[in-house]
Amino acid sequence: MSQTNKPLKKVSKTNFSKQGKRNRAAGARFELKVRKDLESQGWIMNKWTNNVDFEQNKVVPAKRKFNPFLKVMSIGTGFPDFSGSKAISRGAYDVVGIEVKGNGWLDKEEKEKCKWLINNKIFSKILIARKGNKRGGIDYIDFEKKYMK
Repeated sequence: MSQTNKPLKKVSKTNFSKQGKRNRAAGARFELKVRKDLESQGWIMNKWTNNVDFEQNKVVPAKRKFNPFLKVMSIGTGFPDFSGSKAISRGAYDVVGIEVKGNGWLDKEEKEKCKWLINNKIFSKILIARKGNKRGGIDYIDFEKKYMK
């Protein structure tokens, strides 16, 4: 009993379904924010819809995912999230892959895919976009500098 003689409320468990929806929506908003930021810097951005198949040792179209609860087919399941190109000089372009991660950490499989994409010259470099230290900020980390020393 509390001091006002009212029973204390029980702490309810987190509703993981609602939390997942919020996290997914926040991730989609951050992806859009990164895309708009890079477009404002002069990059031409595209949603990358391919993935690396290690068994075939090549880039293949990403499998589409069906959500039976929302009855929708999601298309954007490729790795990395975006491809971007920017003119360097006449007829020469810089082509990069951009993976958007809120915390900036890649798992083991994602690191292997990044290494494969760089070594096979699919992208000149891969940038990892993560939330910055300042509110609303975006930090871009070069994959080669962080993981391929």
